[in-house]
Amino acid sequence: MSDDPMGYRLRELFDARTDIVEGDQAATRRHRAKGKLTVRERLDLLLDEGSFHEVEPFRRHRATGFGLEKHRPATDGVVAGWGTVHGQRTFVYAHDSRIFGGALGEAHAQKIHKVQDLALETGCPIVAINDGGGARIQEGVTALAGYGGIFRRQVAASGVIPQISVMVGPCAGGAAYSPALADVVFCVRGTSQMFITGPDVVAAVTGETVTLDELGGADVHSSVSGVATFVTDDEPTCLEEVRYLLAHLPPNNRELPPMMEPGAELPARAEELRRLVPTDPRLPYDMRVIVRSLVDDDDLFELHENWAQNVLCVLGRIRGQVVGIVANQPLVLAGALDIQASEKAARFVSLCDAFNIPLVSLVDVPGFLPGVAQEHAGIIRHGAKLLYAYCNATVPRVQVIVRKAYGGAYIVMDSRGIGADLSFAWPTNEVAVMGAEGAANIVFRREIAAADDPEATRRARIEEYRGELMGPYHAAERGLVDDVIDPADTRAVLAEALTLLRTKHRAVPDRKHGNHPV
Repeated sequence: MSDDPMGYRLRELFDARTDIVEGDQAATRRHRAKGKLTVRERLDLLLDEGSFHEVEPFRRHRATGFGLEKHRPATDGVVAGWGTVHGQRTFVYAHDSRIFGGALGEAHAQKIHKVQDLALETGCPIVAINDGGGARIQEGVTALAGYGGIFRRQVAASGVIPQISVMVGPCAGGAAYSPALADVVFCVRGTSQMFITGPDVVAAVTGETVTLDELGGADVHSSVSGVATFVTDDEPTCLEEVRYLLAHLPPNNRELPPMMEPGAELPARAEELRRLVPTDPRLPYDMRVIVRSLVDDDDLFELHENWAQNVLCVLGRIRGQVVGIVANQPLVLAGALDIQASEKAARFVSLCDAFNIPLVSLVDVPGFLPGVAQEHAGIIRHGAKLLYAYCNATVPRVQVIVRKAYGGAYIVMDSRGIGADLSFAWPTNEVAVMGAEGAANIVFRREIAAADDPEATRRARIEEYRGELMGPYHAAERGLVDDVIDPADTRAVLAEALTLLRTKHRAVPDRKHGNHPV
């Protein structure tokens, strides 16, 4: 040892840290050959420059057997710590698939447990960057217990701090339940895969032949299963989207989302809204255009864009305030609610309520989707999820009936009856148990059948029903709509309503939790 013991120790420390950061160069080359970023490159893209503080970089496993005792790399295959995103402290852990394929063992799990505990106790978001091979088989049940600890902490943190999973590699078996428990899941095409049983097991048990991407790729989970909230083409875009999402969320459930001044002065009126919606309730239009006209800077962040497209779930800002917008989409299934749309909207409503994001519901819904398949698959049970989520929500809630709102779907789409704070309607609105045609066929069935000209009688009774029970002022006369407004004023009306409700507080029952529909 030199005459300068501290200097020697500091050089030793510097060399050890350098080795940890650089990692095995051959493994790095193999990793890059797959088109992937390294774990620290991912953290550099996610976090503000120079803000990362790593915990337990020198941690090594203590397992023996199957040759493990001969291979004890530092970090044990996961990099964990905290940094900032847009100045907000954020905890993170990221699998390093160059070490044990990113598989989880006891030491690996304990590092994750540590940052999960710190995130919850300090009230900060946590981001998990997943690129691992599941449980480390050589460590047996100890690895499974590690996953159990992760899941238990995720459930404890649910609704308290935002939890985001970023899928940049495989996630198989029980490990897949970690992203399933997160609030939001990001996937990257070509590299992300999630499944409980892999293609080989599927082939052996069912005889079905399927590739990794066909079974659990990014597009499958973003458009078919609904597990993925967002999907991107590459890792840098994905991580930038994570940063953008975090700019809309508070650090925890005790704080409000960050305010942001609009990039340009907003006009008092949006005249284009008068022209965007056909008065004929049977004609389609793109509700996304309406949403874009209402939010600041035409800027919207749509969740589950490719799944259950008959309902839109959007984060945006109105006069600088973050809002969650739930809107029926007439371009898909005429905007009717089905099982998937109900689940998608219910989860979004719960997310917004958990993190103090006001809800705006834009309603143009003909009802729940009819059919034997929907009934047998449990539309009653699944539709009740959306009803439960709205009734349970304590954040400011504003409803706008854009055109039609029929039957149980009207009730479920945050009607005054289930607790909307304010409800507004455009002059084109029709609120009724069902459409005029169906209602007339039931109410006047005998009269129509006995008439000399049944079709003329039917048309007359349709107009009679529409005029008496479906006019734009029928719901307003009964206090179920607070006002009928000019569509051009919608943005201003919403801004004023949200400003009024910003200090809303509603006491909740003293209970452990509700028994929500599953």
